[in-house]
Amino acid sequence: MINSKIRFVTALALVASASAIYAHGDVAPQAVDTEGLKDLPDGKWLSENPYRGNKEAIKIGASAYNQNCARCHGLQAQSGGIAPDLRELGLHYDEYFINKVRSGVQRNGVTYMPAFEDVFDQEAMWAILSYIDKRHYEYKDKDLAELYEKAK
Repeated sequence: MINSKIRFVTALALVASASAIYAHGDVAPQAVDTEGLKDLPDGKWLSENPYRGNKEAIKIGASAYNQNCARCHGLQAQSGGIAPDLRELGLHYDEYFINKVRSGVQRNGVTYMPAFEDVFDQEAMWAILSYIDKRHYEYKDKDLAELYEKAK
């Protein structure tokens, strides 16, 4: 009798831990099609977003963000509390952003965000930031025409 109770409690604990692991669903990264964006040099990571204000990059970045980032950072980059609200980044955090996305975020041995350097090329990462830039402008009630003027 005691043995069957222990088995039941153990099975219940395993089910509960498995559901916690998969709470965010399938988190396998989704491919990002960056066709239409200018190619960036292989092996040379830029420290500034070359696509800022580029409408095509924003469109590609929105799709990539929704497929790969929204689970934790929230729909339209508005955090639900799991991860930082990326609309707060602003335009002066390019190097910070790219380093966090490339390397991931770990604290005290716990991974809070995986590294994406081996998953996405820099075109995809900068396109995502281009979308986040747009969300920042909208969040701060800034004129989007000003952002689009920054396109290179």
